[in-house]
Amino acid sequence: MLKKFKVGNRSIENYSNPFVIAEAGVNHNGKIQLAKKLVDAAVYAGADAVKFQTFNTEDIVTKKSPKSTYHKITGGSDKKQSWYSLLKTQELTIEEHFELFNYCNRKKITFLSTPYDFKSVDLLNKIGIKAFKIASTDNNNFPLLKYVASKKKPLILSTGMSNLSEILETVRVLKTYNQKKISILQCTSSYPCNVKDLNLSVIQTFIKTFDCPIGFSDHSNELMPAIISTSLGSSIYEKHLTLDKKMKGPDHRASSTPNELKEIIKEIRSTFIMLGSKEKKVLKCEKENRKKLKKSLVANTFIRQGAKLNKKLFGIKRPANGLDPSFYEKINKFKSIKDIKKDTIITIKMIKNV
Repeated sequence: MLKKFKVGNRSIENYSNPFVIAEAGVNHNGKIQLAKKLVDAAVYAGADAVKFQTFNTEDIVTKKSPKSTYHKITGGSDKKQSWYSLLKTQELTIEEHFELFNYCNRKKITFLSTPYDFKSVDLLNKIGIKAFKIASTDNNNFPLLKYVASKKKPLILSTGMSNLSEILETVRVLKTYNQKKISILQCTSSYPCNVKDLNLSVIQTFIKTFDCPIGFSDHSNELMPAIISTSLGSSIYEKHLTLDKKMKGPDHRASSTPNELKEIIKEIRSTFIMLGSKEKKVLKCEKENRKKLKKSLVANTFIRQGAKLNKKLFGIKRPANGLDPSFYEKINKFKSIKDIKKDTIITIKMIKNV
């Protein structure tokens, strides 16, 4: 696997400025105009990409498949409605996918979408998608993963509802299919997710375990997870986006509004800036204070030329334009080579070895 790769013009690697995905998902409720408004909202918030979901309902769910509990709570629809019926209302046509892709290009934001079946992989590949996102529901769907891998594009893998051994097997399979550009996202598939279940420490486990970019797919309704995941080295941050949390549909309640996402992204960018460099060095902003606030060896009394030096002759005072205080412990190995007045800052030109 590669430690670094690009999605569009954005480079993705651990401890870099996170690639932010606004997950529009199916929050357009099957309406292209709402989908475009979600694109606009993602641009407004400052996201790098906006992601949708591409599927053919009859290929991914049985007609009598029951909805998940969170669908019944948040879906705003008939509780007796099947998952099949719900999904049918949220499909976008082939033509609408092309329209949405072109709209994203005009708005200068990367279009992404999660394929849930083989036909959808073909559609997205034909459109010219920059990377494939695999949902947690399919992270063990090896036939689909093999087919996605055959397209030779970056693959972003969510890991909800899985343990580490299962993800290790998934990665092994992807390597077998010569999929090298992989990013793995820590994810808890609960909507919305309680903060106690986020397990953000898994990000560090993944960074140590997998030689690839690691990210975080956030289903919480809190700001702090975005900040923490960035500080842990996350290279991708994904968050659901809605125009209104009260809209009908399964994912609105676990989504951010445009203003909420904008605030999250602002904090992510600020966090990344605050993390700075791993190298400890004197920064440009410290150089003036380093000279004025640090200290030097200073003569406590008048010192005659040729005098053998000892600690009692010196104090340690500001500013720091003389010998470093660390020199104090070896000053008895030197003698003065000129007269030194009291309260003079000592420099190396004033002394020499005995």
